[in-house]
Amino acid sequence: MSCLIKSRLAPRGVLRAGINLSNFLLVSEPPRGGIAPEMVSLVAAALGAEASELVLYERPGLLAAAAADREPPFTVGLVADEPGRNMMFSRHYAEIEATLLVRRDSGVESLRDLDEEGVRIAVAKGAAYDLYLSRTLKNATLVRAAGLDASHELYAADPSISALAGLRPKLEDYADGRVLEGRFTTVNQAIGVPERLADDDTLGFLNAVVEDALLSGKVKDLVRRFGVEGRIKPAEASSSSSSSSSSSSSSSSSSSSSSSSSL
Repeated sequence: MSCLIKSRLAPRGVLRAGINLSNFLLVSEPPRGGIAPEMVSLVAAALGAEASELVLYERPGLLAAAAADREPPFTVGLVADEPGRNMMFSRHYAEIEATLLVRRDSGVESLRDLDEEGVRIAVAKGAAYDLYLSRTLKNATLVRAAGLDASHELYAADPSISALAGLRPKLEDYADGRVLEGRFTTVNQAIGVPERLADDDTLGFLNAVVEDALLSGKVKDLVRRFGVEGRIKPAEASSSSSSSSSSSSSSSSSSSSSSSSSL
């Protein structure tokens, strides 16, 4: 690792990392507990940084907006890899299924069944699955709220809303509907760098950190340690170092490539 990468990511020896607090699977004990803060610690250790600081955001859209600042308040952001987030991303280290909660008496079996004029789907504003649905839906209308719990409240209070989009593990906690089998996208958790700070060397460094965490079993250990087995899936390690080194150039398309819908 070059001194330039360290000076870029940890100026004055401190790595500042943006954390999305709304993902309960990755931040289980705010502000420092969970898989995402532990991934920050791995990056800091690989950099040889003296310390790390977490910059906390209630929602991913707020973190993404801050990444566009002239002087971003963080140098890495732990959030799902999606286009339009003002960051370039490492390869992903974990995956979470996104699916739909529908009314129990609904005949809906897939997202395709819902993409009709007049159909309304509740969604958390700025979430990765909101961004995906915004790109994908042609006819249905998204009804947004500030977070998954708030979007669930919309769905529960308004019978004209046909479905609630969200992360499968959270949707399965709600008792007022039927969670569809399969997924409409996979939300890929990665390490982002604000675009004005990102270059191939920096992304290559982050890819190496993630790859080491996957190959060594550290991500799997974190999933087990924080009790989210079966709810979040560690990514597959690359089969060769060449696929790891090339992932920086392909990371911008990783979310779409893994979004093949089974719904």
